[in-house]
Amino acid sequence: MIKQARIFLKEVFGYEEFRPLQQEIIENVLNRRDTLVIMPTGGGKSLCYQIPALIFEGLTVVVSPLISLMKDQVEQLTQFGIGAVALNSAVSYSEYQHNIARIMRKEVKLVYLAPETLLMQKTLAMLSPKRVDCLTIDEAHCISEWGHDFRPEYRQIVEVRAHFPQAVCIALTATATPRVQQDIKDCLRFKTSNEFIASFNRKNLFLQIVRKTHPVKQTVEFLKKFSNQSGIIYCLARSQVDELTELLTNDGFSVKPYHAGLSDTERHRNQELFIRDDVQIMVATIAFGMGINKPNIRFILHYDLPKNIEGYYQQIGRAGRDGLRADCLLLFSYADIQKIKYFINQKEEKEQRIANIHLNALVGLAETDECRRIPLLRYFGERYSVPKCGMCDKCLSGEQPLVDVTIPAQKFLSCVKRTGEIFGAGHVIDVLRASKAEKVIKFSHDKLSTYGTGKEYSKQQWFYLSRQFLHKGLLSQDMEFGSLKLTPQAWEVMQGKEQVFGKLEEQHDDYAQSQEKEQAYDRALFEQLRQKRKELADKTNVPPYVIFPDNTLIEMATFFPQSQESLLQLHGVGSIKFEKYGHIFLELLCQYCQTHHIKEKSKQMKTFPSVPSERTKKHRHILIGEDYNSGKSIKELITDFAIKPNTIVNHLYTYIIEGYSLRSSDEFLTLSALSSEQRGVVFNTFDMLGTERLRPVFEALNEQVSYDELHLLRLYSLVEKQEKTVK
Repeated sequence: MIKQARIFLKEVFGYEEFRPLQQEIIENVLNRRDTLVIMPTGGGKSLCYQIPALIFEGLTVVVSPLISLMKDQVEQLTQFGIGAVALNSAVSYSEYQHNIARIMRKEVKLVYLAPETLLMQKTLAMLSPKRVDCLTIDEAHCISEWGHDFRPEYRQIVEVRAHFPQAVCIALTATATPRVQQDIKDCLRFKTSNEFIASFNRKNLFLQIVRKTHPVKQTVEFLKKFSNQSGIIYCLARSQVDELTELLTNDGFSVKPYHAGLSDTERHRNQELFIRDDVQIMVATIAFGMGINKPNIRFILHYDLPKNIEGYYQQIGRAGRDGLRADCLLLFSYADIQKIKYFINQKEEKEQRIANIHLNALVGLAETDECRRIPLLRYFGERYSVPKCGMCDKCLSGEQPLVDVTIPAQKFLSCVKRTGEIFGAGHVIDVLRASKAEKVIKFSHDKLSTYGTGKEYSKQQWFYLSRQFLHKGLLSQDMEFGSLKLTPQAWEVMQGKEQVFGKLEEQHDDYAQSQEKEQAYDRALFEQLRQKRKELADKTNVPPYVIFPDNTLIEMATFFPQSQESLLQLHGVGSIKFEKYGHIFLELLCQYCQTHHIKEKSKQMKTFPSVPSERTKKHRHILIGEDYNSGKSIKELITDFAIKPNTIVNHLYTYIIEGYSLRSSDEFLTLSALSSEQRGVVFNTFDMLGTERLRPVFEALNEQVSYDELHLLRLYSLVEKQEKTVK
């Protein structure tokens, strides 16, 4: 049956190969084994049940809470020539009856339903005589009370399984912690543990979290980098959506609002304008985007803090579904935390506890000194072992030098104590900076000895310092009210027995250095192809990406196909799509190439002249590792690859942790500025704490040894241990 699945993959959907885990999942479903799929947004979950649906004799019933997803999926499947219908509250009475008639006439392979619709007696009565081979539960995290989007009706779906005992069940979601995964399996009564968990790492998303200082200005500067490209801005409140939409509209941006306060008609119209590329930017509450499969969203901006990591991950997951780079910026402030806590405090006690745990994890992600992907993936139970992802602000900023901040720490801690350990950081900072705020005067804190002792730092610098004091364990914070309290370690600092090292300023946003080398393609041709796609989409009343996604057009503008055979080699061009649109795009391509004297390029012969052709398929760390093992020195590698010494060290570290061997050399030690005694202390610390994570080592050495030194000496230590093991 997998051969048949491969035929459908190419002929219907236009893809040459399955994505990771897709084939294994499809085989499992075809063998009628209940299956749990945890796969990130854009990872290809839909094909895992759509291809089996084409092979099964009977119906595939798809349960989804998202009307927009149903509409999107039905439109796309219809374009592929596949019978699919939706039954939900957004469908008119006449269309609803028409869809049921199609089901009764066996013209349909997939039926999309809201859970409430599925649970209705008339729906079950209509489906019961039919052969249902597969019950698909999308957004399966809604089953779990520990999920971020719990829906009670989802827990009743298990009762429906009794109506279709022969049907295999597949549950899919992009956001599920290990606890939620187990809850899904328990609730659906999966007898066997057939679970497929793909990596949560979306490698094409650039992650950036910056301090919110001047949010409107920061937003405008960010948007200017994405001219004529699609993106979403998320706000916490409806009023903020309306205000920001008006400001951006007046500034000349193509933008529309989306929130529950708008009429159904206006929300639907704005969403359609965005999906069809008639509007570039949506400013929305988190209600927007669920189930939208628009693949060319190039950026997500969180104007306000999300409520939890699941929400953040799900929202950034709406970007870059075509596999091309997309940028995700979150503006972070402690004022936003207090807003979210206000909403949390309206919940029942148990829900408050869960919500606070989720919020704390998100704040930890925002404040981390590590690669963003380490805490993000750890939250979902995945270990991220690469030292630097190269696609987040932390990895590109480099290690910032630490300075002695013992004196400001003593001032801040002393002020916390003298104000009674019942206030948050904002009030303590007001006292340190001699504020005349009503609250300061009310409690007579202008009479304290610490009043006005911190004028040398700005309010923003003090907030940044205070967060570091929290992370270093000098303070604890009441998660309900935000008040700060001293820890035993704080007393050591206040008595001068322990020094504190930290940073006075956050690294400024340097977006430019994060830009990747863009794929070389003919941009003028791409724009012509895009215009033709929009014209066809408007005529057939579907979103442009349903015709062809951006990466298909990019391949057209890269390889200039001028025959049916060449066009069918491109990503996303199957025989059905070619029959509908192939000749139209071929005509445009041939005309353009003839006018500009451009010859067709073979997709298989694509080369990158910057690297010798026999090495094109190797990652850079492999090339560097092999060159080093051939006898080249570190200095020669720096010259050959035109990169910094610490970058060479990082590549060699990646090479060795992937299981390759490196030749032993004392050259690593010649690059170190430490004395042999100091290096010995570092090596002893590695022996005690291990080399997997450097932060515990850095802290154990009182933050006196730079990360560059630790990276270098860790590599030397691993090479020496490897050498001893071989001997």
